[in-house]
Order: sequence, then structure tokens, then C-alpha cells
Amino acid sequence: MVLLAGAAAMGMLLAGCSAPGANKGAKASDSSGPIKIAIVDAQSGQLSSLGDWEAKGAKMAFDEQNAAGGIDGRQISYTVYDDQGDPTTSTNLANKLASDGNIAMIGTAESADSLAMAPIMAQNKIPMITSGQSPQLGELHNSFVFLNSPSSTAYDVTLAKYLVSEKGYKDIAMITNNGAYGAGERDAFKAALKDLGVTPLADQVVTPDQKDFSSALTSIRGKSPKVLFIGAEEVETGLIVKQARQLGMDAVIAGGAPAGTPVYVKTAGVDNAAGTIVSTPYLGNDTNDQTKKFAAAYKAKYNETAELHGAKAYDGAKILIQALENSKVATGQDLTDAIRAVKYDGLVGHFDFDANGIGVHETQIGEIDKDGNLVPVNG
Repeated sequence: MVLLAGAAAMGMLLAGCSAPGANKGAKASDSSGPIKIAIVDAQSGQLSSLGDWEAKGAKMAFDEQNAAGGIDGRQISYTVYDDQGDPTTSTNLANKLASDGNIAMIGTAESADSLAMAPIMAQNKIPMITSGQSPQLGELHNSFVFLNSPSSTAYDVTLAKYLVSEKGYKDIAMITNNGAYGAGERDAFKAALKDLGVTPLADQVVTPDQKDFSSALTSIRGKSPKVLFIGAEEVETGLIVKQARQLGMDAVIAGGAPAGTPVYVKTAGVDNAAGTIVSTPYLGNDTNDQTKKFAAAYKAKYNETAELHGAKAYDGAKILIQALENSKVATGQDLTDAIRAVKYDGLVGHFDFDANGIGVHETQIGEIDKDGNLVPVNG
């Protein structure tokens, strides 16, 4: 009985050490089975459109690789997990990913969810390539966290320079939400304005689930701003703009990536959204041969028009694929090191990851035209 108990205890100990990235240097190629990758994005709730775009971009990259023979003769097996755009759900999923045998993760689209998952992913030694943009993600100094687009700092420095230095705007008001993304936008844009010698006329903060912005917008309207900067997700940004126009505000709308999406335009209304200035690393599907090829493949696969978020996730998946190939399907710290070593010319820019996991450091300026399309400002 003592021997049996000892054997059982040893078995439990070994099982507890068998998380996908538990042992540095372990190779998933020790097995001939599929390579398990998690895609974590909102598939339900208010942020489901975002999650749907991202999941489709990642799946397309993995399907293309599988059709080409996989990696070292092994197929990529991906599972889409619905985080509902909720940090608590994301935290629970972070623990589940390891027990399900995933060796890497693409997602999530939300900064708050990514921040919640990051310490658990590091504990399980599973690298995550996230679309979150909060500067806090880089400030974690978590070697298992990578961003597949610039952080809010790059978005907002580019935007502020364009508005102030190129267009000459000084009367700028701000409205942001107090979620992880909105807070990052607020801090980054205010810092960028300060560096240019501009103090915002108003700095209103709302909540991510707020629907009525009349009080904050009425206060802003009293300041007569020429530009209204919005730091919020797609739907909320659209609602803010729609209500601002209903209150008679004619300020130029400016913002980051959410303000360049079809969901924003649909929510705000095309007439209200027209003229919105957008800082983004992806100016549309006709930017170059690479974006045209991606958009054509996306259209053929999903019968939908490609956009930034799908492009970001596609880039992230392609980088992961390259790291898996280069490392002969390593796991844990070795896979993390392989991802950091990847240099990749993607749809959203050139990736060269720094010590904080940020790979792209520049954005461009676009504008929503009268038809609701995002176009280059000089296009």
C-alpha cells in the first residue's frame, strides 16, 4: 500500500508538471500529434464583432499553413474560446488553456482581458500574442506577452502631431472611458498634447458600458472645441459621436483604431462619421499588394470585407507560425524566445519586438470619407 501510494503521488506530481510550457526547452515535436493553439476573443456580447474579426484573421492564417502541409508535417489544431470581452471570464479561460494542452495563444482583442490573463499565461509558460493596445501591457515586463500592433502611445503621438503640428488645431477636447483601453488612450493622448504645448479644453471620463453621454458632451460643447478626441471602443465611440452631432457639435472627431472600423461608422451613422481623423497602422485593403492579397483571400473565405482587426490577428498568427517553424515547434520559454526573434513585414507594419513585447512602433493617419470608408488623408 505504501508503494502504491508513493506511485500515485509521483503520478500526480508528474501530471502537475505537465503544463504545455512547464519545462524550459521542452519540445512539442516530441509528439507527432497536432499543435494546439488557442484563439481567445469575444464571440458574444458587445465586443463580439471585434472578436469575430480577430478570430477569422487568425483562423485564416492557420488554415493556410495547414493546407500547405502544416509545420514539420504536423497540423495546427486551434480552438476558439469566447472570453465575452470580460476580464473575469478571461481569467478563468487562462487556466483552462493550459489544461487543454495549448502551447500558445492568439488574443485577446481587449486590453483589460489581456492584462487579466497575462500573469496566468506567464505562470503556465504559454506565450500570448494580443491585440490589446494599452501601454500597461508593455509595462508588465512580462516576457510571455506580445502585441500584434502598436500600443496606444504610438497611435496617439502620431495623431497629436498630425492635429497640432500639421493641421494647427489647439482647441482640443477629450472624452475617454475608464476601462483599460480608454485609460491608456487618455494618458497617451494627454502626454502627447503636453509635449506639443497643448492643454485640452476638456477631459471627460465615462464608463465602458455607458450609453448616455449628454452630460459630458454638453460640458464639452460649452468649451467650443475644434477637435473632439475619443478614447473608447467601436460601439461606444459611435454612440458618443452620434449624440455629439445631435447636440449640435461640429468639432472634427479624432481617435485611434476603433474610429476606423465599419462598426463605428454604422453606429455613428455615415454622415456623422464622415471626416473622422483616425490613427491606425492599417489604412485599408488597397494600400499595397500584400493588403490586396490578404483582403481577396479573406473575402473568398468569409464573403466579408477585411479590416484592421482581422489583419492584426493574421499578422500575429503568421509570426507564431514562423516562430514554431524556426524553433522546430518549441514550447514554453524557448517558444517565447523564438517569437521575440522573429522579424516580420506584416499587414500592419514591420515587426521587431522590443523587450516589452511591442513589435510595431508606428501608425499612419486616415480619414473616414463621405461613403464611410477609411482612406489615407492624402488619398
